[in-house]
Amino acid sequence: MSAITPRAADFLVAITAGFRVLYVFVVMEVGSRRILHCNVTAHPTAAWALQQFREAIPSDHTYRFLIHDRDSIFSAEVDDELGAFGLRVLRTPVQAPKANAYCERLVGTIRRECLDYVIPLSEKHLRTIMREWVAHYNQGRPHASLGPGIPDSDSRPRPRPSIHRHELPANCRIRARDILGGLHHAYWLEEIAA
Repeated sequence: MSAITPRAADFLVAITAGFRVLYVFVVMEVGSRRILHCNVTAHPTAAWALQQFREAIPSDHTYRFLIHDRDSIFSAEVDDELGAFGLRVLRTPVQAPKANAYCERLVGTIRRECLDYVIPLSEKHLRTIMREWVAHYNQGRPHASLGPGIPDSDSRPRPRPSIHRHELPANCRIRARDILGGLHHAYWLEEIAA
């Protein structure tokens, strides 16, 4: 993606089985819809958020913009540090969630596809759940906005389906892998060795 494609960041809340409030922090690349970074904490602070940005944005980055809302966690000090990283911070207007629509959509997707079905037991459990779901989101889940495409599409040659849409090529079989204990599945064609 080009350097002018913004990055967006946001927090969402998750509740554990013991009714403990946890915060999930995500950073995404808007153009590719790729989740660059995701982490969990019970006590978000400006210093913690700044450390997450350090982990999400490499030192040799070519990014120019970062979008985030006006949450108090994104303090002026955090914005100043992000400016020192070479990023121009775009804060959303007051009470305008559509201004960070891509990240808000991602938060909704995380809820609809993951957290509405899985109740985390602890901070560590939520971190494990999110790690597996983010890998699925980036590497296996098709995104209609990408044509449909996958944010981390690899360049491995894959068997092509036959001309007839509902026929498998004779030398292939369908493989499947469970994600989050079967909540989602990844499917692919695998060539059968001769």
